[in-house]
Amino acid sequence: MKQLPRLAQGVALCCVLLPLQGLADGSVIDKIYHPYVNQLEWELEWRAVQQRDDPVTGEARYQTHKLGLGRAVAEYVFAEIYLIGEASADRSLQVRAWEAEVLWQMSEQGEYLLDYGLLFELEKARDDDIWEYATTLLLERELGRFSATANLGLVYEWGDDIADELETTAALQARYRHSPLLEPALELYLGEDTRALGPVLLGMTRIGERQSLRWEAGVIWGLDHSTADYSFRALLEYEF
Repeated sequence: MKQLPRLAQGVALCCVLLPLQGLADGSVIDKIYHPYVNQLEWELEWRAVQQRDDPVTGEARYQTHKLGLGRAVAEYVFAEIYLIGEASADRSLQVRAWEAEVLWQMSEQGEYLLDYGLLFELEKARDDDIWEYATTLLLERELGRFSATANLGLVYEWGDDIADELETTAALQARYRHSPLLEPALELYLGEDTRALGPVLLGMTRIGERQSLRWEAGVIWGLDHSTADYSFRALLEYEF
């Protein structure tokens, strides 16, 4: 594992970048990542976000779906690929982009004051010359039955069909580990066009040897005029 100063450097970098850059445009409501890798594990994942009354696009209803397949490729590294689809009130679901991501666990759980890791993501639009690369610092701290998680991201967009832009994102989660099957949480999302807060329920159940189902569902409310009135967030993971 890396030494503790690496964590301090990463936190300092994000603290410097967050005030200097405009927060990411568009909705940043999505899965909140934890800085851990389950070794020798495959994962099949579906997640979706449905927004109501999107003030940016003007659409009354808008959906994003992600279908991914991933595997732990090393002791502390997990890689996953996604197909990304979009749908709206007047447009059926269509594949919009693909994405590849790598999660690097950089500390043992409980080794330091904060558990930490890094997430690297690369996305390419299907029909347009639009690329997006993101690096996200993942931080987590457990306090008894409570867990606090922060995802602090730096995003760069480029291509012939988009203006080059450097942005930042922030997603925070406070979770109460009532039982493996039920963990209530509160999530906060910040972006250029997103200020949102809402409750989420998470859970996990074992369905066989080295097999489990994880699920998440929540309602996230917009806190300002540039954020959708409310968004539904859902996730289902099959781990094997």
